[in-house]
Amino acid sequence: MLPQLAMRVLRTTDPKALWKFSWLFGFKGMLSVLRFKQRAKRGIVFPPFLYLSILNSCNLRCQGCWVDVEAPRESIELDRLHRLINEARSHGNAFFGLLGGEPFMHPQLLDLIEQQPQAYFQIFTNGQLITDKVAERMRRAGNATPLISIEGREVVSDQRRGKKDVYARTLKGLDTAIKHRLLTGVATSVCQSNIRDLLNESWLDELINRGVHYVWFHSYRPVGPNMHQDLGLSREELVETRRFITEMRAKKPIAIVDAYYDHEGQALCPMATGISHHVNPKGGVEPCPIIQFANESIDDERGIYQTLTESTFLKDFRETTARQTRGCVMLERPDLVESLVKRHGAVDGTIRQSAMQELQAMQARDSQWLPGDEIPEKHWMYRWAKRFFYTDFGVYAHLENVKPIHDKAGQEKEMLTPHHS
Repeated sequence: MLPQLAMRVLRTTDPKALWKFSWLFGFKGMLSVLRFKQRAKRGIVFPPFLYLSILNSCNLRCQGCWVDVEAPRESIELDRLHRLINEARSHGNAFFGLLGGEPFMHPQLLDLIEQQPQAYFQIFTNGQLITDKVAERMRRAGNATPLISIEGREVVSDQRRGKKDVYARTLKGLDTAIKHRLLTGVATSVCQSNIRDLLNESWLDELINRGVHYVWFHSYRPVGPNMHQDLGLSREELVETRRFITEMRAKKPIAIVDAYYDHEGQALCPMATGISHHVNPKGGVEPCPIIQFANESIDDERGIYQTLTESTFLKDFRETTARQTRGCVMLERPDLVESLVKRHGAVDGTIRQSAMQELQAMQARDSQWLPGDEIPEKHWMYRWAKRFFYTDFGVYAHLENVKPIHDKAGQEKEMLTPHHS
């Protein structure tokens, strides 16, 4: 599997793009995690991976989207992005995820990539705006990988994305990126309407034959103004998804990403571990993209490093979450999220200003924490990489005698009181 994957990437990726990925994401990314671990020993948490929603606008209207795509445009201007990225880089960071809305609708996206040659960007996109001109500029820069979202085949894609001919237009953008020899990925939010179409070997084989280099399967999270609870996965389907990923990693010549498990199959949350936080289109600093409340901004005079390391809101969010669950606190404990937001007086980061009402309307459900169904990594490469660079970093040491809320059969849900350090 690994030799085949390496040969595929070498044959189909532009040399500059491959070098930038290896140096900035690979080598410098590992160093940034080591710095994170060293800082954490001193009680200082500055995430090595920052995710930036650079605007809210989008050309699609997806089911369950939590972004204000219908609202007037909010975006982070180029000078603010440079200031944020430059300061993060001065503390060892090299990787930045760019989200939206649709990032390619930001008029200065390509300028940002070209003017930050020592940063590596993963662009979360529907792919429809990747033209030959756009892909060529990205190839010359070499420091960005498009991660193109595909949510189903023709019929399901139209249903999930709210427009016609979504699948065909997305595939056109995907093929354009591959034609220009960009390191290219495909992301799928696995849900009830696409799990049978896309969580199978034939879909992976199709992507491999098309020239895709990596895939990212993540479970659908019912949040936001139109949360579509019916699309969420059951416990059995969550286990099925995890098993499929570990088996295919050991079998198929395509890299497979997941963000919610360590090498032993123990669940983790990137927010709770402190390895990543999120910046919204207004510049507000949030625990993660689906928790849309903030107490700090990238425009704070003290700068992003001090803003994140001194935030009592983020610190309490991480530590309280880690004491209650290894999974997604938003899905399992929306009541706990509400408690934390109210205690710190955090501000609704949305334009619609209805995040609290949406939070209160959520029903607790299973997430990635499924005790008794842990599935360790099967391939040595993934086991090694996760063991040293993607673990829980010891944050769950105080998680004692707590089970996921759905394991408390017949018991009334209790409101747990968060602890302070």
